[in-house]
Parts: sequence; C-alpha cells; structure tokens
Amino acid sequence: MNDESLRHAEDAPSNRGRRRRILTLVNKREAARVNRLLRTELIGGVIIMAAALVGFVAANSPVADWYFSLRDAEFGPESLHLRLSVGHWASDGLLAIFFFMVGLELKREFVEGALSRFSTAIVPVAAAFGGVAVPALIYVAFNAGADSVHGWAIPTATDIAFAVAVLGLLAPRVPAALRMFLLTLAVVDDLIAIAIIAIFYTDGVQFAALALSAIPLAVYAFVAHRFPGWLARSGFGPWLVLLPIGAVAWALFHASGIHATIAGVLLAFLVPVAGKDGVALAEVFERRFRPLSTGIAVPIFAFFAAGVAIGGESRFPFDPIALGVMFGLVLGKPIGITLTTWLITKFTRAELDSAVRWPQLIGVGALAGVGFTVALLVADLSFTHPGDGDTARLSVMVGSLVAVAVSACFLVRRPRSRR
Repeated sequence: MNDESLRHAEDAPSNRGRRRRILTLVNKREAARVNRLLRTELIGGVIIMAAALVGFVAANSPVADWYFSLRDAEFGPESLHLRLSVGHWASDGLLAIFFFMVGLELKREFVEGALSRFSTAIVPVAAAFGGVAVPALIYVAFNAGADSVHGWAIPTATDIAFAVAVLGLLAPRVPAALRMFLLTLAVVDDLIAIAIIAIFYTDGVQFAALALSAIPLAVYAFVAHRFPGWLARSGFGPWLVLLPIGAVAWALFHASGIHATIAGVLLAFLVPVAGKDGVALAEVFERRFRPLSTGIAVPIFAFFAAGVAIGGESRFPFDPIALGVMFGLVLGKPIGITLTTWLITKFTRAELDSAVRWPQLIGVGALAGVGFTVALLVADLSFTHPGDGDTARLSVMVGSLVAVAVSACFLVRRPRSRR
C-alpha cells in the first residue's frame, strides 16, 4: 500500500472515530535506544545517590569543618571574574557537562525521537507542563506574600537519573511504553527547567559578554558540522578542539550574568544528529561523554549540594519553604502529570496503551517528584540567606525520598497469595 492509499485509509469514515493509542513505543529502534539510555541512567543514578549520601553524612559528622572549608575554598583567575568557590565551580562548571548531555538528548528527541511526532509528543509534553505548573502553584500557596516565593521553581524539576534508577529498582518489569514515557517526560521537564533558569534566575544581563559568546558558538557549530567524521573517529579531537572553544563560550556566558550551565545546552544543540556521511555525531558524543557526566560531574555536584547540617540554620520541616517544596514534589508532581494525561484521554480520541494501567501511571507521576540535581541547583539560585538555602535543600532531599515511597505503593507488585 502506497502513501496515497494509506492517507485515504486513515481518512475513511470507519477510521475517523477510532481512538488513538498513547504511551506506546514508536518503533524497535527507538525502543532499543531508550533501553540503552535507561541502563546508563540506572548506573548513574546509583552513583549520584551514593555521592549525595556521603556528602550529607560528611556535613553531619566530625569532619564537617573540613567538608565546609573544602566547599567554600576559592580558586580561579580573579581578572576574569572566575575566582569561585569549589561548590560554585561544581554547580556552574561541572553541571554544565550534565546540561550538555541533557541538550544532546533533547535534540535527538526533537529530531528523531518521540518528540519529533505530534502523536507521540503531545502526552509527555502536556504532562510535563502539568507536572511543572501544579507543584509551582502549591509552593506559591504556602509562600504567597513572602520573599521566599522566589523559590517557586524548586519543586518543578525531575531528576532523570534518580527517577530512572529508582524505577529500575522498584519495578524492573514495568511496561516499556511507561519507561519511555518517564524518560520523555523527564527530558521535556529538563527543557522547561532550563528555560526557567534562563528567564527567571538571571540577575541582569551583560550584553557585551553575551554578544561575544556568539563567536565561539559559531566556531563550535562550524567545526561540528564541517568535520563530524574526524570528530567521531578521533580520540583527542573533541578534547583538543571543541573543549577549549566550549570553555570560552561557557566563560562568556558566566560573565554575561546568564547561568553558565545554559551554555552547555546551546553547545549540545549545535552538534548534528545526523551529519555529513551519515555520521551520528550527537550519538557518538553522548556515548563518549556520558561517563564523564554520570561518573564525575554530577556526583561531585551532589556531594557538595547535599551537604546540609541538620543542626545548622535550617528551619526544616515546618517552614513555608519546606512545606511548599515537599508538598509540591510529593503531591504536585503526580497530580499534575496524572490529571493532565487523564484530561487528554477524556477530551480527545487518545487512549492509554493496553499494557499501561492507571495505578502505574500514578506511580510514575509520583516518581517524577524525585527532584534532585536541577532542584538543588534552583534552590541555590533562589536564596542567598544560608538558612533559606539549607531549608530548601533539605526539603528537596526529604521530599524526594517520600516521593519514592509513594511511587512504591503504586509500582511494586505484591506477590499473589497461594491457596
């Protein structure tokens, strides 16, 4: 059957009222790619959990003074306004590598993944917006009229590595369509978080530095598109050529006032998905640099970001900041995601894949409340007072743990009783 016949068949009266399946896998190639990524994120999530646990224990142990002195130690060139603390280098510098990987995944999804087709993109995109809006509204309800309302974006982010790791531990046999839904949802969630950081958490823009950043970005794009084969085959080419160019772009973004991690996303968007001679450079870079992100960059950030002293200036758990963050993560995420998906199935011709059950969908929505990497970053950007920041960070960690417990109630299959 040719394309013209298919189009007439789809427009036939008998097919116009047929309901469209959502949360279903696109094709075998896409399913294989998603499964590889999920296995990688599972390993990365376990490493990040261990690093965060070590950081939290260090901040509440006899080595706490050494830990905080290390986090606050400064180094870097003062003339370039890059004399930053170790913790600052971890959040602005190393986390740019994480955002680079997020950008690569985003571009691949938009070019050839689930987000490239309206039928497969509408549900995770809508669910992601619902999962951002409801937690933000809950936080604002607790902090309305106070300066702390500036932290409304803290409970909106989903940590993809944590969420995938927990899903693999709690429900390893959950339908593949639902795993893909969580992955796509988290990718869109990251895109929204990137936009929020760029728009709402930028205190003044130095347009001269921002304009100058266009030069290394243009050079980076030229090299990536002109020599994809050499960059894919060369072991040192990306490190000797693209890394210095990217570092200049990052430094200019940092000087411009826009959070420097956004530079990582823009650099990733400049990498071709399918370049000359059929070289999938984005896939090559993702495979080559993901160990650097999941094994070094994000764990170091987690180690310093999770270091909250319980007996310090934190006002956890009854402060409005704490209540807004925890209720936003634990209740706002599943309500926003599940309600949005239900509305789509209620008022459109879409229906869930036959392998997906509503309790499982609620469990995945609760699992999206595991906000860690980006949530902790937004917490650092939201508050300057140490007590506010510690309260927010501790709330993110506790809220994420409670979200895991809630998701387990829906995802863990109870053994059938035998007579």
